[in-house]
Amino acid sequence: MLWGLPPKELLLRLKEICREKGILFIADEFQTGFGRTGKMFAIEHSEVIPDLITVAKSMAAGMPLSGVAGNKEIMNAPRVDEIGGTFGGNPVACAAAVEALDIISDEAFLARATEIDEIVRKRFLSFKEHFDVVGDVRGLGPMIAMEFVKDKETKEPNPGFVRELLHYCYQKGLLVIKAGTYNNVVRFLAPLVITNK
Repeated sequence: MLWGLPPKELLLRLKEICREKGILFIADEFQTGFGRTGKMFAIEHSEVIPDLITVAKSMAAGMPLSGVAGNKEIMNAPRVDEIGGTFGGNPVACAAAVEALDIISDEAFLARATEIDEIVRKRFLSFKEHFDVVGDVRGLGPMIAMEFVKDKETKEPNPGFVRELLHYCYQKGLLVIKAGTYNNVVRFLAPLVITNK
């Protein structure tokens, strides 16, 4: 299994169930799209071809723009006046997206995500090896998370440690966010233009 991605077999079975029941299989790529995982879209790490992909965030380099892409039959089904959206057609955001997509589609740009993954993952896995409080390291590309636990055997969540860690990081000028059902996960999402130093 790839880090942080459901097993390929699970995604293939979900797609099969969707097809059997007449349900669209939609890949939400708001955060994971546009190179964040080392491929243009995270779903590409599996063999699943979604019916629709929802996109935003990196698509326009932070400008307010989102979109939906999918197969021709689905995309052509609604009439023009049946779909609306808050960010639809903003000319400045669309111009930003054209420029951003030109950069993102460069193979070197996507390769940078893999390079960042290798650097950060190696460091985080060394943390897991040396510190009992790190229970797991997971993610794809620069989207990596560390789960903090009180005990590696029981995997009991350690949200108190995460609160202290976030406060310490903030004091040092680093902003990170917590996540997870128990607030015991710290998410890292390095920009692909970050330097190695």
